Amino acid sequence: MAAAPATVSRRLLGRLRDVMAAGGSSQHRLNEVVRLIAADMVAEVCSCYVMRAGEVLELFATEGLLQTAVHETRLRVGEGLVGDIAAHARPLALADAQSHPNFAYRPETGEEIFHSLVGVPIIRGGRVIGVVAVQNKSRRHYTEEEIETLETVAMVLAELVTAGELISPDELAPVDGNAVLPTRLEGVRLTGGIAIGVAVMHEPQVVVQKLVAEDPQVEMDRLRDALGRLRHTLDEMFEAHDLAFVGEHRDVLETYRMFAEDAGWTARITEAIQSGLTAEAAVQKVHEDTRVRMSQVSDPYLRERLHDLEDIANRLLQHLVSGDESHSTAASTELPENVILVCRSIGPTELLDYDRRRLRGLVLEEGSPTMHVAILARALDIPMVGRVQDALQRISPLNPVIVDGDNGQVFVRPADDILDAFAASQVARAAKIADYAAMRTLPPVTRCGQPVRMSLNAGLMADLPQLEATGADGIGLYRTEMPFMSRAQLPDVSVQTALYSRILDLADGKPVIFRTLDVGSDKLLPYWQSEREDNPAMGWRAIRITLDRPALMRAQLRALIRAAAGRDLHVMFPMVAEVNELDRARAILEMELTRHQTSGGVPPERVRVGTMLEVPALAWQLPALLKRVDFVSIGSNDLTQFLFAMDRGNTRMAERYDVLSPAMLNFLRWIAHECRKAGVPLSVCGEMAGRPLEAMALLGVGIRNLSMSAPSIGPVKAMVRSVFLPALEDYMTGLYALPDRSLREYLRNFALDHGVLI
Repeated sequence: MAAAPATVSRRLLGRLRDVMAAGGSSQHRLNEVVRLIAADMVAEVCSCYVMRAGEVLELFATEGLLQTAVHETRLRVGEGLVGDIAAHARPLALADAQSHPNFAYRPETGEEIFHSLVGVPIIRGGRVIGVVAVQNKSRRHYTEEEIETLETVAMVLAELVTAGELISPDELAPVDGNAVLPTRLEGVRLTGGIAIGVAVMHEPQVVVQKLVAEDPQVEMDRLRDALGRLRHTLDEMFEAHDLAFVGEHRDVLETYRMFAEDAGWTARITEAIQSGLTAEAAVQKVHEDTRVRMSQVSDPYLRERLHDLEDIANRLLQHLVSGDESHSTAASTELPENVILVCRSIGPTELLDYDRRRLRGLVLEEGSPTMHVAILARALDIPMVGRVQDALQRISPLNPVIVDGDNGQVFVRPADDILDAFAASQVARAAKIADYAAMRTLPPVTRCGQPVRMSLNAGLMADLPQLEATGADGIGLYRTEMPFMSRAQLPDVSVQTALYSRILDLADGKPVIFRTLDVGSDKLLPYWQSEREDNPAMGWRAIRITLDRPALMRAQLRALIRAAAGRDLHVMFPMVAEVNELDRARAILEMELTRHQTSGGVPPERVRVGTMLEVPALAWQLPALLKRVDFVSIGSNDLTQFLFAMDRGNTRMAERYDVLSPAMLNFLRWIAHECRKAGVPLSVCGEMAGRPLEAMALLGVGIRNLSMSAPSIGPVKAMVRSVFLPALEDYMTGLYALPDRSLREYLRNFALDHGVLI
């Protein structure tokens, strides 16, 4: 009778442990390891390839191929079957390897007589550092258990490869630039603002010393104990921050905590322990596997959840290794007065570990605005730049660093003149913020007496206090998808009702325009599996989803109606492309209103219904549309990409077209004219409304309602109060027929000549 797979794996791991402990050179131990793997898996060949500089895989050891090929055979990543495994960071099992289109024959290896192959990547730190493969002469079908055994063994090989004896650790390190000269690094803006301080490296990774378990039951007990202590410390941390985070920021932390309770995650760790690994090695194996697979997921939201998983895995490892995570984190050490935290990635609770009185800015090698830690950083007003390539290699501990969050730049070891300039910018920024704050009670009225309505865009509960702080007229766009995205499961009607009711309470009588669920494209829900689309921005999203799944829309509208009992309710439908879609959505709203009143519920005082105008096709139905709506809001971000057939996520197209082009401004002027003629209020709630120069152009085409993020209220109000509309409108009349790509410089010159504050 064949031994159970877990027993086979533990037996092999035990033998490998003896080899690793026996001493000798790394090359000698690697030779012994491949020999043992081949014998245990009953394979004629076992080969280990190691990644070299330039993404080249070199054959470092083999049992079964010609020994003369060792250190001679090299494959580029993506070349041959071994290169394919490295390129995709996933196992490959083939009964007839030579028939695979990626098979590359290397005569120096003598492998033409071997037909079947199974290989797995050797992974460390989320990066492929090699490949281990076995081959057989017969056409053998490898089992899932054999693949899992080889993946477990690859962990041992990862330790051997990264020990620094086979190849120098410096070989794969970037060598760009001089480490002592000033350097400017480019990234993307995650949180605006300027921060000046010294670099502190965030290094929570725990080195696993012992891989092979003596007794799986002991390891299971250690895992259960560590999980219990992990959950207890998370509870304590969240309670300590209870007063600091409410609403969706609290939801971010609650969602994070749910990762620690995930049964599937703990089950995979348990399986790894049963295969023969120690508890900490099992955690590391499961995490490395998850990390590589999630990094290849196209869904940006799910990919960003990887950072939360890394945070949880590191904390669990700290409990397992030291029994007390507080002694393992960089945050627990004595920190400089002004800290710029530099990391590959960071989880939300890791951020909370640091003293917020000393933490000035964040620099990440990865990251996006949707990651949980970015949401928390915005709540804490910490400037943050992400996707800074090789930040950990190019920034040294205690280097002076400037984080320019507004422009997505990081200055390392800046010269004195650069440092002085940014220090002056900080002072000027603080003074300007103070000036804007002083304008809070002043009305947004132009020099000619024309009032302009200025509202906030919001999506988090913490945005609501900005109504009072900025003096905004209301919430012109509340993105209801944000609470859906920050939760681990779909919020039910009662949860949504409580949330919307709280939002209306905090608005204190000011209008709140609730945009119904706008998901799809780059905003996918973690619990919602959908098919991959070639062009998701123009695919199944927003109202197209909720009309196809009316139960989803009915639940949200039901919650909004209940929350608005006795108060005004403003509902706006997104991504409407034709009037028929609006009619169907309104019919569902009427159905829910009737249902609510029939059941004895208190109805809203007044219900006002509007639509986003993002799809150009809807503009050609304006006469029919304007008879059916109480207001229209232009989403300039999507409207721009659809009008110009331009993917706004494509970096090659980012600067190609301008919202201040004659085409865009003529289109907006026509829409404003039609809405004004029909007596239907028109607003703009995209990014265009939040930039002073673009907002000035919107006033010039006849739009008087603008909705923007809180930091834009002050600068745009300053522009509004300094512009004389008749002069602007007369000037723009002569621009609409120009063939120019952009009217930006014309408008900028007008502002400078007429004292308009832009």
